Amino acid sequence: MPGALNITGGEDRVVVELHRPEVRNAIDRQMVEELHLVCGDLEEKPQTLILIGSGGVFASGADIAELRQRRRDDALAGINSTLFARIAALPMPVIAALDGYALGGGAELAFAADFRIGTPRLTIGNPETGLGIMPAAGATWRLKELVGEPLAKEILLAGRILNAEEALEAKLITAIHAPEDLLQAAHALADRIGRQDPLAVRITKSVFHAPREAHPMIDQLAQAILFESEAKFDRMQRFLDRKKES
Repeated sequence: MPGALNITGGEDRVVVELHRPEVRNAIDRQMVEELHLVCGDLEEKPQTLILIGSGGVFASGADIAELRQRRRDDALAGINSTLFARIAALPMPVIAALDGYALGGGAELAFAADFRIGTPRLTIGNPETGLGIMPAAGATWRLKELVGEPLAKEILLAGRILNAEEALEAKLITAIHAPEDLLQAAHALADRIGRQDPLAVRITKSVFHAPREAHPMIDQLAQAILFESEAKFDRMQRFLDRKKES
């Protein structure tokens, strides 16, 4: 059986292309299992992850033919939600490059990323209630955090679908690029991340997602670790040297 993903990479990043073009990259069990394998690699060797679709589509949702057969025990197993939580918790940032449809489970996968960029033809939202189910892989709480309660309720309860401009205005995505420039733009963002100290990025991401009651103690403990790192001394010395030369 052919894989559901195309995976390429470099020293500081991995690009994962969702590749089920015959069903607009619908997320099925095989894709979930292959994404878990990617997560395992990235947990062992932290790198920035770029997620992108194929054929002008990010992901049209969960595979409806497969979803229709799932029952109570499948829902309780959290097939997609467990994966998306794992993606959100990856040590280094995750960039979702969104083209065409990012609907249902595809939207929830995008919501789990740290950064979302799109193209003018992006369509994003959660039409699950129209199919007699609910978005149960993170949208009910991540979307409220991302766009605020009023718009989140329009999307989740009234089936509103956003186009690219609306997603940009809501800050659900941070930039719009031509389809042919989308991957390059994702790499440019990964380049910016790559110029930072990897340990500082990893720790900052962890602290950012810590619960409110963990602050400020978690910030102080994290900073204590970074204050002892080689990179801190090297980078600050280079900054001082450049300042002296200017």
